[in-house]
Amino acid sequence: MLELSRFTRVVVFTGAGMSAESGVPTYRGRGGIWQQYDYREYACEDAFQRDPGKVLDFHELRRTHVLGCAPHAGHAHLAALQRGHPALSLITQNIDGLHQRAGSAVAAELHGSLWRLRCARHGVREDAAAGRFETRRCPQCGSMLRPDITWFGDLVDEAVFGRARALIDACDLFVSIGTSAVVWPAAGLIPFAHRPRPYLVEINPEETEGSERFDAVIRAPASALAQWVA
Repeated sequence: MLELSRFTRVVVFTGAGMSAESGVPTYRGRGGIWQQYDYREYACEDAFQRDPGKVLDFHELRRTHVLGCAPHAGHAHLAALQRGHPALSLITQNIDGLHQRAGSAVAAELHGSLWRLRCARHGVREDAAAGRFETRRCPQCGSMLRPDITWFGDLVDEAVFGRARALIDACDLFVSIGTSAVVWPAAGLIPFAHRPRPYLVEINPEETEGSERFDAVIRAPASALAQWVA
């Protein structure tokens, strides 16, 4: 059993495998979104500039699908752990908002969120009401709003990554859940080379390319988190 009380500052780092058990499809794996859809039509700035309505329709479908998926026991256990361990910071690569729906506070959403839109001139606005976007146009300038998601070809949000790096640099326990630990640039945040480095734990039902670099490996699904972490 991994006991968080033994550590001062904890970072939990989650990936697509955390959400897959709730029914949210992964991106690159078997049955993943980008095996079914061409990202060049739905998930890049060029596609948005060509046909913003088509791109927004696609993301409304994704939002509707995610709303039909419920946070699982692992999401709930993480939220409970965070309430009992205020120094537990949650960093996620997921854009689905399941952590928040389970009651967790998320310190950094590395790839953005399905539940926000942004205007190039007037910034980000929340849009979490339903599957359909509340509005597709900026109320200040009337321009089309795009999903606040890091698409193919986008630069990462350096402010978000900087916040994540600061939390990771200060932690003494780093727990990776449901991520392959090899997809960049997010994989570059895993502190394999830090000196001194935190205690590194991987929780994943399958071996990953980075497994041998962790100090401890728990072969379990994210939904079984309560059996392994307290």
